[in-house]
Amino acid sequence: MENTTEPRPQTGVNAVPARSSAPPGTSPQVAGAAALDLLCVNTLRFLAVDAVEQAKSGHPGLPLGAAPMAYTLWDRFLKHNPKNPHWWDRDRFVLSAGHGSALLYALLHTTGYDLPLEELKRFRQWGSRTPGHPEVGHTPGVEATTGPLGQGFAMGVGMALAEKHLASVYNRRGFPIVDHHTYGIVSDGDLMEGISSEAASLAGTLQLGKLIYLYDDNHISLEGPTRWAFTEDVGRRFEAYGWQVLDVPDGNDLAGIDAALRAARAETSRPSLLRIRTHIGYGSPVQDTREAHGEPLGPEKTLATKEKLGWPAEPPFLVPPAAGAHLQGAVPRGAAAERAWQELFSRYRTNHPREAAVLEEQMRGELPRDWKDALPRFRPEDGPMATRDASQKVLTALSPRLPALLGGSADLSPSTKTLLAGTGDFDSTAGEGRNLHFGVREHAMVGIVNGVALHGGLLPYGATFLTFSDYARGAIRLAALQQTHVVLVFTHDSIALGEDGPTHQPVEQVASLRAIPGFTLVRPADANETAVAWTLALEHPGPTALVLTRQKLPILDTERFPTLSGTPRGGYVLSEAPGGVPRVVFLATGSEVSLALEAQALLTSRGVPSRVVSLPCLSLFDRQPREYRDSVLPPGVPRVSVEAGVTQGWDRYVGPGGLTFGLDHFGASAPGPVVQRELGFTPQHVAELAERLLLGEPGGGSP
Repeated sequence: MENTTEPRPQTGVNAVPARSSAPPGTSPQVAGAAALDLLCVNTLRFLAVDAVEQAKSGHPGLPLGAAPMAYTLWDRFLKHNPKNPHWWDRDRFVLSAGHGSALLYALLHTTGYDLPLEELKRFRQWGSRTPGHPEVGHTPGVEATTGPLGQGFAMGVGMALAEKHLASVYNRRGFPIVDHHTYGIVSDGDLMEGISSEAASLAGTLQLGKLIYLYDDNHISLEGPTRWAFTEDVGRRFEAYGWQVLDVPDGNDLAGIDAALRAARAETSRPSLLRIRTHIGYGSPVQDTREAHGEPLGPEKTLATKEKLGWPAEPPFLVPPAAGAHLQGAVPRGAAAERAWQELFSRYRTNHPREAAVLEEQMRGELPRDWKDALPRFRPEDGPMATRDASQKVLTALSPRLPALLGGSADLSPSTKTLLAGTGDFDSTAGEGRNLHFGVREHAMVGIVNGVALHGGLLPYGATFLTFSDYARGAIRLAALQQTHVVLVFTHDSIALGEDGPTHQPVEQVASLRAIPGFTLVRPADANETAVAWTLALEHPGPTALVLTRQKLPILDTERFPTLSGTPRGGYVLSEAPGGVPRVVFLATGSEVSLALEAQALLTSRGVPSRVVSLPCLSLFDRQPREYRDSVLPPGVPRVSVEAGVTQGWDRYVGPGGLTFGLDHFGASAPGPVVQRELGFTPQHVAELAERLLLGEPGGGSP
């Protein structure tokens, strides 16, 4: 370690500098251990404070208050190997209170992860591995991208769910090859967010006993005291959810935290919340105030804090040799733990070769070689068929070939058609079931499937109506930011929903989801495009949404239409103009593709050659070479886009001389065909729009 100045000894974590090294009657060994613990705690505190101070940006309050609980967990309980952050059977740690990232970086650096001290000095700077909030895949040892409060809470629930499922499926007597805990530090703000309530309720119902959260109960949020907005009895709330709640009155009491963690680990049928009373900005002049939350202490207050806690003013970023050596003990402990697991797994492989082979494939994130052989192919005579029904047939066919596939809906599986037949239900007693029941909890559902994906070994999906994707927006955005391999099934995708009316008829959701960077949205036109869409979703390493219809659609003949080869490119010529030279091009997605085909037939009967292009996935189409895109959408040929949603975003595809036809207002309650007719989604109207375009007349937009 770079800096070697030793701070003054102290009596305990609670105490300010004292003259004696231990209370009367304390043995030298105990006194020495307590002093070393305090040295390590303060090392973590001031690495974080110095990082925030140097960056002139960040949150020093949480690290000062929560360092004792973090140290106790990481030093005495957390099973991990800093030299192999991806060791399969490690415990997972999620800093849901991601604004306290400087504390996590201090832990990672001092316990031996590949995070040099120089990176802590570059906290929040361009190109550093220490961003303002933790980012998975960016910093070794970070398990989840957190910061938006409550998201880490839900993702931790997903990780614990994944552990329970894999343990139920693959563990055998004498071979606990999947046996780890999920820990997290959560804040007042986390517990105020609705997603945490949703996820906590489900975690209690499912009895995720290996989920343990340490609640940094400091009574302060960004605006001020939590009594202004958060006076509920959190403990009783979580007990009502089915959690074990343990109280530690003093957040600096390492022995109390240790005892609570042991009690939490002993409880196997309930998740545990350790309510630990801390002081934000502990030891600083702004302790217990909002000023300690989200801004640097400043030079004077930093100096005062170091003096209060007996820490040298200089140099900054101090890691005393004794603290460094002790914290680095995580390296040999982790290596030994992984070796023991590898030996156990080797014996498991010998005794249970089939199960070991399948699990190893899942751990590597690989799909079985022959899985696509099970994909159904649909013929026109099989239809008409709603794409949600086609999706169900695909899931039914694939689930026996894909043991990693599991998921469910926000209490809508009979409507979203997402049950996996014959695979059982995941519940408090049957962790091997692959059908997840999230209840009416869209936000938690997506947060949890993010956590399942981050855990590894599984391919999770979640489903709801497209209009309710808005309830899950925060978690969807994090799915894209983290590039979690999740599939989101959004059904009931348009005004054709009909009688349920504008509250349930999505209009702006498709455009909104397309706007998320790194998020793939596929809106298939028929059953065969739906089957291909599932292959894209399962092979694509990031998040994918499948947007599906409730209403029945014609099944396009794959002998006539290049659906199977065209869909993977995101857009393709579905139906060419007679003679191969179109005067106008229709661009359509989903249910509007069959509408465009009918409009094409009308134009053909009137002597106007036209082309129909299916664009199930705009982001995939955008990634195709320019030559291919120009071959599909020939420059200079007028274009008409047709989609039953807002027209935003279509201008770039139809070009300056093109026409966008959609719906820039909400729908109406009436039978679906009536709504479509009254709003102009008929072959006759679409054909007329194309003719007007060719005549140079105004048109398009929203009827």
